[in-house]
Amino acid sequence: MPEIDADALCSGYLAETQALMNRILIEERDPLDAAADRLAEQIEADRLVHVFGPGGHSNLASQEVFFRAGGLMHVSAILDEGTLLSNGALRSMAIERTPGYGRIVISNAQLGDRDLLILANAYGINAALIDAALEARSRDVFLIGVSSRQHAESTTADHPARHPGKHNLHDVVDIAIDTKVPVGDAVVKVPGMGESIAAISTFANAFALNCLVIRTVAKLMERGVEPPVWRSGNAPGGDEANSRFIARFRNRVRAL
Repeated sequence: MPEIDADALCSGYLAETQALMNRILIEERDPLDAAADRLAEQIEADRLVHVFGPGGHSNLASQEVFFRAGGLMHVSAILDEGTLLSNGALRSMAIERTPGYGRIVISNAQLGDRDLLILANAYGINAALIDAALEARSRDVFLIGVSSRQHAESTTADHPARHPGKHNLHDVVDIAIDTKVPVGDAVVKVPGMGESIAAISTFANAFALNCLVIRTVAKLMERGVEPPVWRSGNAPGGDEANSRFIARFRNRVRAL
């Protein structure tokens, strides 16, 4: 078998990742800006911004912007145990495909008409995700979706991961941010190998969400509001800086 140039494959992966993030930056400017307006309103009113990523690796999206160095203290992640990979990968996949489960999670979070919820999921179709969106809508929660329109629209109606209503996340939220994740997620093709490798959705979700945070902070500063932001506890003075705000959020953000 001929030698495979792994350096070239890694360079190709980097190029694919950069190209995808650049598309998000340019093509999703308007929805990101509209979403940032709503987040800024929430934070200026001292209300929380909830984020939920129902799905094995989509949970990483909610963790990306929660209790994170440089992250907004008003972000409250819904870290439901059901779809976390730490409880078993196959179990996680089964739970995310279970109709009704997402409704239970949102009901338990007790969200209402003054709340804002970001739903992040790479593919935008699974039952837990869609039920979470539908339950939140029934409670008049403002919804922002972060998912791939291409992946959702290319997935057949009879796919076992789909919600029984066959909905796509981008069709049931107030603002949809398209992460452009291609069908199958993995983007690197190795010569002589049938399956592609190296998924890209975690980069896409993280970039889109951090762009949303950046735009939100910019809008707040323009309004003369400096939002509280987490400093790394491993940085000099980090614990001291964060401790000034712990009491303010400890009993409001469940996962703290």
